[in-house]
Amino acid sequence: MLRVTALNWQRIDTVLFDMDGTLLDLHFDNHFWQVHVPQRFAEKHDLSIESAREQLIPRFRRMEGRLEWYCVDYWSEELGLDIALLKAELSALIRVHPDVVEFLEALRASGRRLLLVTNAHTKALDLKMRHTGLEDHFDQLVSAHDFDAPKEDAKFWIRFTSEMRIDPRRSLLVDDNLAALAAAREFGIRFLLAIRQPDSRQPERQVLDFPSVRGFSELRQYPIREGTRSQLAEC
Repeated sequence: MLRVTALNWQRIDTVLFDMDGTLLDLHFDNHFWQVHVPQRFAEKHDLSIESAREQLIPRFRRMEGRLEWYCVDYWSEELGLDIALLKAELSALIRVHPDVVEFLEALRASGRRLLLVTNAHTKALDLKMRHTGLEDHFDQLVSAHDFDAPKEDAKFWIRFTSEMRIDPRRSLLVDDNLAALAAAREFGIRFLLAIRQPDSRQPERQVLDFPSVRGFSELRQYPIREGTRSQLAEC
């Protein structure tokens, strides 16, 4: 497992943060898709929860890694459910991971550019910003839907970095999505950092291909200051 020993802040001008599983506890999304949607689908079609899941899981898996998987409007039409409304029903479960706010404040104070870069549909993004207040910590919020490709697709990184004038050689991406990190690395994002425990209710996972931290409590151990000679661990 590649663990972070420090960060080379001298070489990082822009920090890109994923939202779900990185800044926010992925328990909300896991519970939503694994429990709440099957329950509502079962009620609509007079099915057992088990039968509902048997129908839904293959449909979900076919869309994994595609923009549709993250699209509120797609699933609303596909399932005949108001997905935005169902998400709002569970809004009390939306939680910011520990130490996230403190870390973002320290980065803002350092003068670096901060972007929230998520695959989430804008309706989901708006809901979560309303319930967390994280928007004020960022220079801009970016949804992959605005670029017609998810972060797992090289087309996203080409369009995003060009339009947003991002220098990939001086950018850090913090994400729990390993496929998105792999696509970013292939494109040329130089600094990459994985989150090992995106869902607080699930065990910490092993990450082999990227420098990683369990969460922001661990990340805050590495000071953000100019002149730091530290760097991402290679082993």
